[in-house]
Amino acid sequence: MRMMRVLVFFLLKVLVLNTNVYSVFAKAPNTPKILFTSVQDVQDNRNYGVYLMNPDGSEQVNLTHHHSNDLRAIWSPTGEEILFVSDRDGVRDLYLMDADGNNVRRVFKKKIHRAYPSWSPDGKQIAYTQVRWDNDRYPLYIASIGGQEEEDLGVDGLFPAWSPDGKEIACSVRGRITFINVRTRKQKRLLPRNVAGHQLRASWSAIGDKLAFSWNKNPLPPDRKPRDPFPPGWADKETIYIVNRDGTELQQLVDEAGPEAWFPELSPNGDTVLYTQEIKGFMQIFKVDVNNGIRTQLTHIGVRNLGGDWFDPAYALPVSLQSQLLTTTWGELKRE
Repeated sequence: MRMMRVLVFFLLKVLVLNTNVYSVFAKAPNTPKILFTSVQDVQDNRNYGVYLMNPDGSEQVNLTHHHSNDLRAIWSPTGEEILFVSDRDGVRDLYLMDADGNNVRRVFKKKIHRAYPSWSPDGKQIAYTQVRWDNDRYPLYIASIGGQEEEDLGVDGLFPAWSPDGKEIACSVRGRITFINVRTRKQKRLLPRNVAGHQLRASWSAIGDKLAFSWNKNPLPPDRKPRDPFPPGWADKETIYIVNRDGTELQQLVDEAGPEAWFPELSPNGDTVLYTQEIKGFMQIFKVDVNNGIRTQLTHIGVRNLGGDWFDPAYALPVSLQSQLLTTTWGELKRE
């Protein structure tokens, strides 16, 4: 009885003091899963939701069920939590929820337009872009997952992707995939400086040896401003590539013919790349085999299906810090 009272007291204390407490009880998927953004209601084609599916496109489930726009969801390194963008409080900002869609909460107290989140491999920090429409700036930040301190990295960057070793963040800086050293802030481009075009949305393999990214090799007019419309036909030249971390063995995965291919996401094992492309007037998610080029359409319903983020328990961190704490404490209580 005494042991039970102590356990109840401990759990209540955690509930009061730990703002991230529910992740203690959150469970990661035990099979590979893909998060994606979808608008399934044809009558309301602007209500984005966060969905879950198997790698073959089966068992698609809406996790958010909200009248707001919920999008760009990504897995935590352990698969226990999901970070996503939502405008449910009036401003597009970052939110967390458990892997089953429950326990939705804000990351930051102060509401600012934040977008394009990426987890650090240890799950303690996130990288993201602050969107400042008033002066067309997109400064790149990192912050603890509790959102106490935001650190400006001193560069305007879109679509940050934290490297698996935690040392670098790959992002699009002035239309080029660029590596930013997290410690020194030094920058280095993925491809040579004389390469033309517009590169976006880098995605790392689980061991950090390869990146997938989208690339439009056609340069934009030099006087074009960030929110100006693209030249006719320009966007449809964007397609999907994969390359070694050192910039060698560049390989085009999706043919340039047809509508633009974008939002690449490399599978943890490096064999498959998700991407988004329009077909018959609707945005759908595909995957392409890196080795044989075979592509498979994963979504077939809804008017807009975008992006994607893989989780595979075989490549996930073994256990969260909170779970370790709870297990250790329970062991100590049992010994009493």
